[in-house]
Amino acid sequence: VQLQASGGGLVQAGGSLRLSCAASGSYLRVNAVGWGRQAPGKQRELVAVISIASGGTITYADSVKGRFTISRDNAKNTVYLQMNSLKPEDTDVYYCYAVVLRNAVRGPEIFWGQGTQVTVSS
Repeated sequence: VQLQASGGGLVQAGGSLRLSCAASGSYLRVNAVGWGRQAPGKQRELVAVISIASGGTITYADSVKGRFTISRDNAKNTVYLQMNSLKPEDTDVYYCYAVVLRNAVRGPEIFWGQGTQVTVSS
């Protein structure tokens, strides 16, 4: 399973960006898809997730609630993260991830895409 993230960039505070993550490869089922972010020297923070196995439940980190929106396009195997009202503290490398069942023997596995840099200037 390969995940390709894109859409990062430089934006002024208050601006917006939309990240995309395209998935490819073979699998039986996707249990969850989401986005995390990480600054150098810090732990990775999970910011948004769609729990497909739980009927599409969406959960956001408190730090992004009301500003970020996660969505997915099944036909395109793509997950999006719409980020509005961006703040300088949102500056991070953003990673998409998927919890995937490739076969019944291995059980669910988590795959991470490469990061995309988001920089918010004040």
